[in-house]
Amino acid sequence: MVGSDYMFKDLFRKPQRYITVRSDAMPQEKGTLWIKCPECGEILYARELEKNLNVCRKCSHHFRLSAPERLAITLDEDSFLELDADLDTVDPLSFPEYKDKLARAQEATGLQDAILTGAGAILGWPVLVGAFEPHFIMGSMGSVVGEKITRLAERAIEKKLPLLLFSASGGARMQEGVFSLMQMAKTCAAIARLNEAGILYISVLTDPTTGGVTASFATLGDIIIAEPGALIGFAGRRVTEQTLKEKLPPDFQTAEFCLKHGLIDLVAPRQDMKPTLARILSLHSDNIERVDN
Repeated sequence: MVGSDYMFKDLFRKPQRYITVRSDAMPQEKGTLWIKCPECGEILYARELEKNLNVCRKCSHHFRLSAPERLAITLDEDSFLELDADLDTVDPLSFPEYKDKLARAQEATGLQDAILTGAGAILGWPVLVGAFEPHFIMGSMGSVVGEKITRLAERAIEKKLPLLLFSASGGARMQEGVFSLMQMAKTCAAIARLNEAGILYISVLTDPTTGGVTASFATLGDIIIAEPGALIGFAGRRVTEQTLKEKLPPDFQTAEFCLKHGLIDLVAPRQDMKPTLARILSLHSDNIERVDN
C-alpha cells in the first residue's frame, strides 16, 4: 500500500521545472533566463541585465556585446545605414574546413563577416562607424574586415565625417594567412590618409582587443577609449612572460593597466560611452551639421 500510495500522489505532483543558467560572455542568447557573472558569480536575470546594457549590477563586469547590440546602444534610433553588406569572404588558401566555419559563423551571427559598418548619428552628431562581432570566428580580421575598414575610412575622408571603430577581436585570421596579415598594413595606411586629411578617428577597445588588430588600426586613434576590464594586448600573458622571463602584474593587459601606461586616453563605463562620444564629436564639429534625432 505504501508504494501504491506514493504512485497515487505522483499523479498530482507538479512536474519539476528546470532553468538554464549560462556564464558565457554573450548573455543575449535566446531562451536564456539567468546568467552567471563570470567575474563575481552573481546570478543575473537576463532581462534586467539587458536593461543595464549587459553590465553586472554587482561587480560592473562588462559582458561582450554583439555588433548589432553595440550599435543599437550607441547610435540614435533609426539612424544606422549599413554599408558594404555585399562583400563576401573567399578561401584564398583552400584552408581545411574554412568554408564550413564561415557558414556556421554567418548562420550564428546573421552577419557576413566579423565587422558591421555603416553611417549613423550619436545624439545628433553624424559619424561613420564600425563594430566588430566577437562571436564571428573570434572577431578575427580577414580580407573582408580589412576592406570594410578601409572603405569606411575613405568615405570618412570623402564626406569629411568622423570615424568611430569598436574593436573586439582575437587578431588576424589564420585561415587567410598572409592575406590576413596584409590587412594590418592596409588599415594602417587608410588611417594615415585619414589623419593627413585632418579627420577625427575615435577608437574604442572592448573585450578582447588583441593580436594584429591591436598592432594596427585599433591603437592609431586620435582618441583611444576602452571599456572597464577589457583585455588589450598583442601576445598572451604566458607568451609574454616566457619571452621577458619575468612575472607580470595581475592587471597586465587590462584597460586600466593600459591607461596607467599611456596606451589609451580614457576608460569609460558602458553607461557613459554614448554621452562621452557625443561630447568628443561636439568638440570636433567644425563644419559638421547635426542631424535631427
